[in-house]
Amino acid sequence: MKLKNILLVSSALLCFSSCDDLFEPAIENQQDITQMFKDKEFARGILGSAYLQLPYSGSTNSDVATDDAVSNDPANDYLKMAIGGWASNADPMSQWQGRYNAIQYCNIMIENAEKVEWATDETLNKLYVDHFLGNAYAMRGLQFFYLLRAHAGVDASGELMGAPIHTASEDGGSDFNQPRASFKECIDQILADLAEAEKYLPFTYGDVAQNDPVLAKYNCTNGQYNRAFGSHEIGKIDGKIIAAVRAQVALFAASPAYQAGNAMTWEEAAKYAGNLLEKIGGTKQMEQKGYTWYCNADELDKLGDKDNTNEIIWRDNIGKPSNDDKDNWVETKNFPPSLEGKGLVNPSQNLVDAFGMANGRPITDAKSGYDPAKPYEGRDPRLEAYIVYNGSKIGENEIHTAVNADNLDGIGTKPNYSTRTGYYMRKFTRDDVSVIAGKEVSQNHYNARIRATEIFLAYAEAANEAGGPNGKYGDAAFSAKDVIKALRERAGICVGTPDAYLNECAASKEQMRELIRNERRIELCFENQRFYDLRRWNVDTNKLNEGVKGIQITAEKADGTIEAKYIDVENRAYKDYMIYGPLPYSEIMKWNNLSQNKGW
Repeated sequence: MKLKNILLVSSALLCFSSCDDLFEPAIENQQDITQMFKDKEFARGILGSAYLQLPYSGSTNSDVATDDAVSNDPANDYLKMAIGGWASNADPMSQWQGRYNAIQYCNIMIENAEKVEWATDETLNKLYVDHFLGNAYAMRGLQFFYLLRAHAGVDASGELMGAPIHTASEDGGSDFNQPRASFKECIDQILADLAEAEKYLPFTYGDVAQNDPVLAKYNCTNGQYNRAFGSHEIGKIDGKIIAAVRAQVALFAASPAYQAGNAMTWEEAAKYAGNLLEKIGGTKQMEQKGYTWYCNADELDKLGDKDNTNEIIWRDNIGKPSNDDKDNWVETKNFPPSLEGKGLVNPSQNLVDAFGMANGRPITDAKSGYDPAKPYEGRDPRLEAYIVYNGSKIGENEIHTAVNADNLDGIGTKPNYSTRTGYYMRKFTRDDVSVIAGKEVSQNHYNARIRATEIFLAYAEAANEAGGPNGKYGDAAFSAKDVIKALRERAGICVGTPDAYLNECAASKEQMRELIRNERRIELCFENQRFYDLRRWNVDTNKLNEGVKGIQITAEKADGTIEAKYIDVENRAYKDYMIYGPLPYSEIMKWNNLSQNKGW
């Protein structure tokens, strides 16, 4: 790892150098790190640079490299990866450079926060120190988790390894030839960082009144507290976000592909998730429209910059394009071509088949009532919410993908724009947006970084693995079965009637495991989760290589039935060692103490 790659120029045009004395005169905009001691805005920019490199994507990327979807863009890097192009020197999933860049900024802040004059008032200055230390520790743990998820694996020695642990900032004199730490050491470091961060940060930011008990902890006035931890800081990492990240880390570490590391048990993972969920209201406070958070117009149009629904634990900024920039990019990328979209992400028939019926049963169940001649009738309502199928409406526009359709939306009708599978992605889009030239309509959007639903599913999975469908862990007053029941009911499954299929699955841990995994697949589809879920579950290569299928509708009849056949769309070409991702080839070539994951 080269120093020039560690220290990036931030959006605030900050640039650091430890060797100004080499230049006469000093180069403009080159500033020694000690500049932060006397310039608090410069210091803020250091933490801001770590925030700029948060690892969250608002685009559906990795799902097109799984059995859930394909891309209609032949140049898509994830498509290339899925069909055999994944290599240590061609890895679109790599997190190595970006995460270590951010960790460097965090380390600089941790080492120097107490040296910065944040305020002339001593008490207020201490509050700011806590604020920036807490954020830096939390950010370092989060960034390292995403690095570990992408690069942890079994090396040639047969040991489950993580990555080099960096807890000090680096400069030109640092030794970059560091070996990988064990997987457990890495998990322990992440958890330690998150725990340290909690010492400094409130559970949530917000203004407090003069007599609020929280002031005693800091021995400060409410005015001082509010300047450091008030509502204007909402959006930064707080204690609730830290607890959610801990739950994510724990689920990851307890999963089958990583259990050999002995870093986490299922029971511990269930407790971490359960404690947070109970603190935010449990299943009783589950957001009833949470599964369509991205298009709930009544919420989105009223949501202020600092507001959240119960569904959202962490999100980015809300907004819509300005009058001069009406390119609603999510709709531009994913609407069908008849609406002047690029139809980029095409859901698979495999995923469509994972959505059961409104009576809660899978379509393969003889009691489900599924009719292949009317394949979209009576289905789980989430299918319509997440996927555009033949006959779906987007606003007032009915979309037809049959081969005899009189528009651009059938399979291959408009190369690189039309669907390859017979489906388009609806999730993240809004029906009240238009990207048609001359008729543009913009609406509010935001990217959900962490949803409560994800943590509910993490709890359900861990609790079931720890003790079965009915066990309760940590502070949680609910079981895995209770969570799945609540998620399915809010989606419109078996509302007011017994969920017979859920009750059948709750008879055993194994049946419940399959239901939980399927619910996770449905609820989190297109959110860049499945690629890693399949791998942490340590599924066999046949599952990784499940070919992507589509549907070719050859006739639409007057009685509403169709004639159709499944078609093969795209094969997968993963090897068994690709349960784990590679370390970058360039790093392996540079540092002889760095071991590569087996097979790469």
